[in-house]
Amino acid sequence: MVVHLTPIVALAGGVLILIFPRLLNYIVAIYLIVAGLAGLGIIH
Repeated sequence: MVVHLTPIVALAGGVLILIFPRLLNYIVAIYLIVAGLAGLGIIH
């Protein structure tokens, strides 16, 4: 499930960053939090 979702999230994030450059900080922070939780096994 996550494998299929990753490219879609990356594409949407890239478009949002182009439209709203200030979102970059929030998108990166959310990505790092989700990746960290997934790495710890909290998110399956």
